[in-house]
Amino acid sequence: MPLEAGLLEILACPACHAPLKEQDAELVCTGQDCGLAYPVRDGIPVLLVDEARRPQ
Repeated sequence: MPLEAGLLEILACPACHAPLKEQDAELVCTGQDCGLAYPVRDGIPVLLVDEARRPQ
C-alpha cells in the first residue's frame, strides 16, 4: 500500500536525516553513508533505528 505523497515528502531518516524513498514494503534512506531500510507495517512507517534493516 503506497504512502501518501505528502507524507513521504516530510519523512526523513531518524539516523542521518536524509530523505526516504519508498521501495516495496520499506522506506529506504537515500543517504550515501546510511542506507537503512525502515519497515512499513499496516500502512504505518516504523521509523525506529532498532527496527531498521542494515544495508547489505
